[in-house]
Amino acid sequence: MRVAVLADIHGNLSALRATLADLRRRDVDRIIVNGDLVNRGPDSAAVMHELLALDGVTFILGNHDDLLRLWQERSDNLPSDWFTDPFWEATAWNAEQLDRGGLLYVPQDWALTETLHAPGLPDVQVAHGTPDNYREGVSDRTSAERLREVAGLHGVIVGSHIHRPVIHRSGDTLVLNTGGVGVSSDGDPRAAYLLLTATPQGWQPEIIRVDYDRALSLRRFSESGYLATGLSAEVFRQELLTSRSLYTPYWAWTEAQKLPRTDDTWNRFIVQHS
Repeated sequence: MRVAVLADIHGNLSALRATLADLRRRDVDRIIVNGDLVNRGPDSAAVMHELLALDGVTFILGNHDDLLRLWQERSDNLPSDWFTDPFWEATAWNAEQLDRGGLLYVPQDWALTETLHAPGLPDVQVAHGTPDNYREGVSDRTSAERLREVAGLHGVIVGSHIHRPVIHRSGDTLVLNTGGVGVSSDGDPRAAYLLLTATPQGWQPEIIRVDYDRALSLRRFSESGYLATGLSAEVFRQELLTSRSLYTPYWAWTEAQKLPRTDDTWNRFIVQHS
């Protein structure tokens, strides 16, 4: 059995199509989409349509899949000042795209976890973050104690969310992270996904990297009108351009310095962190 686990497409249609073409060449038996199909990139609705048209795909809920619904509902689970902050216009734009396409509530039927079973092999737990929190990424940087808690009785845990592929052994637990199809944070611009093969020797993990037309993905920021929403769309474009995590460090920096998120502070951040 060969299982492909892909995640963090983030509205990058060109990367998704190249990844699906690679999956067809490898003749995988099962596809699991481990959350965050949408937001950050400009083609969230098209990405969802592309994946929902496939047969037999298992979908797991990611934080961005949920965020767009929460945004559109003006949920009390989000800070109220976000709704008047221009920095969040990119999120508002993507939420509106899904709402117009009748896709906003589709992810609400998706589970937070999936467990893979194969005769004679340890169970595999798949979640976007952890079963406790879809924003809690698992990796080689997670403490051994926390990994034991997350794994429970599972011998293999698979996460996503951090946009960085990981194959790591922690005690008796194999810890895997898919990396991101639509955006990477490890300096490698290619799409990444996890291929898991059930063998008599155990689950054999492999991180697959896929080249795609990144220039097309970058053009879509402008062609779609998404870039005109303001600063956060530009930050996401820069993440795609550099294959580095910028949004979260910039957010943390502005919070620590008690600064607004504006073009001026973004330019200062880039100078200090280049």
